[in-house]
Amino acid sequence: MLIQLFMPVPTRLMALKHGATLVWGPEIVDKAILHAEREVDRRRDLLLSFHISTDFFFFLIYIAVTGVISYNGKTRAMFTTHPLEKPYLIYQIGSADPELAVQAAKTVMQDVSGVDLNCGCPKPFSTHSGMGAALLSNPDLLCGILEALRRELPREISVSAKIRLLPTQEETKKLVERIARTGVNAITVHCRTRNMRPRERALVERLREIVEFVHELGLDVAIVENGDCTGRADAQRVRELTGTFNCTTHVRYSLIYCSGADSVMIATAAESNPSCFSLTPLHDVESTLIPPYLRLCQYLDNHWSSTKFCVTQFKGIHSELSKTDMHELKSRIAKAKRYEDLQDIVGGWTGEEEFKEIMRAVEARPPRIPAGAEPGDAAEEEVPAPCSTPPERANPEPPSSGAPRIGLRMPLPAIITGSNMISPTPTPGGMH
Repeated sequence: MLIQLFMPVPTRLMALKHGATLVWGPEIVDKAILHAEREVDRRRDLLLSFHISTDFFFFLIYIAVTGVISYNGKTRAMFTTHPLEKPYLIYQIGSADPELAVQAAKTVMQDVSGVDLNCGCPKPFSTHSGMGAALLSNPDLLCGILEALRRELPREISVSAKIRLLPTQEETKKLVERIARTGVNAITVHCRTRNMRPRERALVERLREIVEFVHELGLDVAIVENGDCTGRADAQRVRELTGTFNCTTHVRYSLIYCSGADSVMIATAAESNPSCFSLTPLHDVESTLIPPYLRLCQYLDNHWSSTKFCVTQFKGIHSELSKTDMHELKSRIAKAKRYEDLQDIVGGWTGEEEFKEIMRAVEARPPRIPAGAEPGDAAEEEVPAPCSTPPERANPEPPSSGAPRIGLRMPLPAIITGSNMISPTPTPGGMH
C-alpha cells in the first residue's frame, strides 16, 4: 500500500523506517529553487583505529563522506535531501509557468525520483501568483505545466499532480480526465473542495466514481486519496469506500488487487506520529519516538528550530506515561535552546545508530513484483535488485489498478553517513 507525506529530512527518514512507501518534500516555488545553490556536504569524519601487534602498530584511517545535498538560499537551506531517500522522494513544486516549472524540476531531478505539481494548496503564499489551488480555475495552464514536465523530464522521473475536488462531480471528472491525458503517472485527490477547511470531513465517498471513471478511460494513471487518513486502518477504509477487493493467494505472496484508490496519502497524522505508517504505531511517543528522533536530528545536524517545531507536534496514544511526565517533557523541550539542553532525555548522542537502523529497515524491504505481472508469470520470479532504475521505467512507478502493492527495494549508496546541513523549517500549521 502506497502511503506518503510531506516532511523535513529526519521525519521522512523515520517515516520510511516505519513503512512509508514514498515521501514528499515541502512545496518549493519554482523561482526560489532556481536561485538556490546546490551544495554536497563533503565533511569528513576522521576515525583513527589502532591495532597493537608484538611487531608493529597498524593504523587504519576511515574517512566518512556524508553526501547530504542542500539547496541553499541566502540565509538557509530551502531544500535538503539525503541519498538514502532519493528512490522514494518526490519533489513538490509550486508553479504557474511551464518553462519555469521545467527549469526548477531539472535543477533538482538528480536528487529526487519524481516531481509533483501542487494544485491544491488554498493558502495565499501558494495562490497569490496563480499557483496552488488557483490552478484549479485555470485548467489550460495546469495541464500545460504537466505536459511540459512530462515532455522535458526523463521517463524515470515520475510526474504527478495534487488537486482538490471541484464543486460538482462532473467538473472534477472533467479536470481529472484532462490531467490524466497529459501523461502523468499519478493524480492525488484531496477530498475537500478549495473552500473547505481541515476541520470539515473529507468527502472520500466522491472518489469512488472518479476512480471508476479513470479506469474506464483505460489510462494507466494511479489515483491517490488524501484527506482524513491517519494510518493503515484508515487506508483500508478508504480502499473499501472507493472500490472492491479481490484477494489472490500465491505460493510466495498474498496479493491484493483493488479497483479502488491505488494509494493513500497521509500528511497531518504523520506530523503527529511518523510511525503511523506501521502496523503497530508507537505509543507513548514522548519516550519511544522523541528521544531517537532527537538523536537522529542531532546526527544529521538538523537545525534546532526545525527539530523543535517537529517534536512539539508529536502526540499519540498513551499507555504507560502519566500526564505529569508528558507535561514535564514537553515543557523541557519548549524551554530548550539547543540539543545539549536535552542531553539527559536522549540518553547520549548516538544518532549514528539511529541512522543505521533506518538503513537496515529500508534495505530489508522485499523486492517489488514488476507492475503488470500476474501470479505465476515468469516475470514474478526472483530478479536481482537493479543498480539503478531502468531508463524506460518511471521511478517511482505508481502501481496501476491491477498491479500488486508489494513495496520497493533500493540499492543503498556505498557510503552513507550523517549531515551537517540545515533543513528548512516546516510550514506552521502543517502541510495541505
